[in-house]
Amino acid sequence: MRTEAKIRGRLSPLPPPGRLRTLSLATLANTVGTGLWVTGVALYLTRAVGLSPTQVGLGLSIAGLVGLTASVPLGGLADRRDPRTLRAVLQLAQTAVAAAYLLVGSFPVFLLVATLDALLISGNLAVRAALVAAVGGPDGRVHAFATLRAVANLGVAFGAGLAAFALVADTGWAYRLLVLGNVVTYLVSAALIMRLPSYPPARRPLRPGPGRALRDGPFLAVAGASAVLSLHSVALTVVLPLWVVAHTDAPLVTVSAVLLVNTLLTVLLAVRLSRGARHALPAAAAMRRAGLVLAAGMLLWAVTGAVPTAVAIGLLLGAAVVYTLGDLWHAGAGAALAYDLAAPDAIGAYQGVDALLAGLARAAGPALLTWLILDGGPIGWLALAGLLAATGLAVPPLTRRALAGRAADRSPRGTVSDQPISSST
Repeated sequence: MRTEAKIRGRLSPLPPPGRLRTLSLATLANTVGTGLWVTGVALYLTRAVGLSPTQVGLGLSIAGLVGLTASVPLGGLADRRDPRTLRAVLQLAQTAVAAAYLLVGSFPVFLLVATLDALLISGNLAVRAALVAAVGGPDGRVHAFATLRAVANLGVAFGAGLAAFALVADTGWAYRLLVLGNVVTYLVSAALIMRLPSYPPARRPLRPGPGRALRDGPFLAVAGASAVLSLHSVALTVVLPLWVVAHTDAPLVTVSAVLLVNTLLTVLLAVRLSRGARHALPAAAAMRRAGLVLAAGMLLWAVTGAVPTAVAIGLLLGAAVVYTLGDLWHAGAGAALAYDLAAPDAIGAYQGVDALLAGLARAAGPALLTWLILDGGPIGWLALAGLLAATGLAVPPLTRRALAGRAADRSPRGTVSDQPISSST
């Protein structure tokens, strides 16, 4: 029985009973809804509502860019309020907005609803980061982040699988059921979040505004480097499918296999690969490793356009393994750096800035990388690999600079303290 329990513990991303288990279940519910919605949103809006694909793409792009503006102020609000209650309230607001998609019948109404949705999603991510820090504590927040990432991948995959039934039915009511399913998951997630204890902010005579994080140059440099590395996700989800179709002889189903490999390895390895990067200096080393490994993955994908079909399939799948290792190292290290380099009394605001920079990179990524790689061919992949490798190599010195500046700020009369500025444990 003990052996079976150990096997289940290794295969299941859910942690033992406790606060992190409760937050994981809330995340699982939320991301099942995400899988339902992301899989069916385009088809619902075009086939059930009647919008054109161009209107859908334009509306989602505009909404996404506007939504980024909510991450910093709502993250700052999480520093001044209980992040548990604030996240639950935002989940309830998202319930109402998700249901409002059922009322969409024109492009202006769609744009309004999509913008409100994007604002809540962006702000909720910053609040979620503050809540994860509160639940995990200084020594457990990176572990908590990795656990939730594994759970989220499981939830999205399950939701996408459920959405397949609606896609097969291909009727207006089937797509509306996806919307209703997304609404229900927000309610379940909010209810689970409220089972957590409250985390009232520490009382301080003066609390800095969220703009402080936007003026922290060393932090912005490290977070900006992490945002540049996040371009790899665009390469996987947007560029690679188009590359397989236009530049390789591999069957299109290979793309699904690549995404499945990425999902399964994320569920199995996210927590394990985050263990060595709980604080800034080891996280910076992990970020450097991530940049180099991701670069290797890009180079393997570049070769697939010049080899026979069987070899191309093997390289696509092998590169997916390499890519996922880099992806997980980047995610864990990015979380550790965003937490460890933040001002302790402004965790939410700093997470909002980190999310803002990553969001800007993801917004610019599709246009940039499709032009670079689909038009440039293997040279484009090579350029992206060089960018990822150089960015990863730059993170350790940028991190040491940020830590030195933080130590100087804390030391009397601006002198650097002789105490260690970070721990490798």
